[in-house]
Amino acid sequence: MQNRFIKNIIFLLLLNLLVKPFWILGIDREVQNMLGDAIYGQYLSIFNFSYLFYILLDLGITNFNSRNIAQDHGMLSKHFAGLAEIKLLLGVLYAMVIFVVGYLNGFREGYQLKLLFWCGINQILLSFVLFLRSNLQGLLLFKADSFLSVFDRVLSILLMGFILWSGWFPRERFNVVWYLQVQTLAYVFTIVVALILVLRHVNHLSFRINFRFFGEILKQSLPFAILVLLMSVYSRIEPFLLERMLDDGGVQAGVYSRSYRLFDAGNNISNLFAIMLLPMFSNAIARKDDLKDLTKTSFNTMVALTGIVMVMCIFFRQEIMTLMYHPEPGETQAAYLVRMGQYARVFPLLMGSFFCLSTTYIFGTLLTANGSLKLLNLVALAGVAINFALNFIVIPRFQSVGAACTSLSVQAVTALAQYLLCEKIFHLRLGIRYWLHILLFGACVVLSTWGLKQLLPNPYLAFGLAFLVNVGLIFITRLLRIKEMIALVLPAEKR
Repeated sequence: MQNRFIKNIIFLLLLNLLVKPFWILGIDREVQNMLGDAIYGQYLSIFNFSYLFYILLDLGITNFNSRNIAQDHGMLSKHFAGLAEIKLLLGVLYAMVIFVVGYLNGFREGYQLKLLFWCGINQILLSFVLFLRSNLQGLLLFKADSFLSVFDRVLSILLMGFILWSGWFPRERFNVVWYLQVQTLAYVFTIVVALILVLRHVNHLSFRINFRFFGEILKQSLPFAILVLLMSVYSRIEPFLLERMLDDGGVQAGVYSRSYRLFDAGNNISNLFAIMLLPMFSNAIARKDDLKDLTKTSFNTMVALTGIVMVMCIFFRQEIMTLMYHPEPGETQAAYLVRMGQYARVFPLLMGSFFCLSTTYIFGTLLTANGSLKLLNLVALAGVAINFALNFIVIPRFQSVGAACTSLSVQAVTALAQYLLCEKIFHLRLGIRYWLHILLFGACVVLSTWGLKQLLPNPYLAFGLAFLVNVGLIFITRLLRIKEMIALVLPAEKR
């Protein structure tokens, strides 16, 4: 099981590292630079609002389906048609809800409703993509799933790159709707390809309305649905609250989104662990295999990757923000430095939040695979309560910085709670020596990054060298071992 995890996570990471960072840091960043913080902040508020109700499109079906098929591959042919019908009905329900609730929450202008429409369409299409991918994940067809995980973004990058840089489309006429429509087109093509891949493994299809089946599936998947809803609220509510609670035209929501961009890029990569580990944990639990080695290997890999990213982003926060965002037309140097200072205060807090969230993709996924959803939902409910309580206190006074502090606090609390639950349920006695090993790695990364930044006058040279040294520390501290990695990845005859 470890062998399969390492091979497929390397392949999945390589594909996504080639594509998704370019989308977030290249295309999405350029779009915000063109639109400005206020307009982009309004768009982000509406996008996150539409995402809050994403659970109505899924109701936990995706996780339920992946886990079910991993335990019994015959469930694909048995449930595929019925689940597809449920997804269509949920799409209609979702569209009705977001427009009614959106109208009641003040999205009444024509432009706002237009953005809400396209955001809603894209959420519906994305939910179908993820549902189709869950079938491949359940069959443990990780290479096909890895291909689909980047296909829509590759198409979007090609189309948006043409719009932004071909010169055929006037930049002064560019608007968010074009951006959303490109993503719509990419999702449609991805659904077609995904359907072709999934239907190759379906023996028979029977499309007929079966409300008893609907009820049974929804009853089983409801705990997944509640979990996703609660986690969505405490992970993505900040931009919406900033835009609603502050009378600044969405500026602070835009500031938060600038700093959130790298969080989002990293989270897209970290989330791949959960996608891959859920069927693997489910399969291992069904066979009553030992989970300790797989859990430690996945957690060590996650700590190595996200720990380095977090530390380097904290120490080089000002340089990263300055590199990503340039002065706007007519902006004075003083105003630009003030703006960069705002971003740099929010950014390290969000990267700490990113590290905590990433660990939940290991322990939270293990609990999900075990069906410990009642406990996970209690943790998530506590996260929502803490989030709202803190945000209503800190946002009016500290604005985007306060929202980032709330995010870090909530993610840290929920991550710790999930680990403690895993330790109790699965008897994961990792021991003091193990945690001292993790702390040693973290201390070495902090010292090397700080030292190189102090010694080298060129911050970009210091950044590059620190990255190389920190990658080397993964193996020097033996957090991951080269010989074991080779043994896991290569077949015996090639070692």
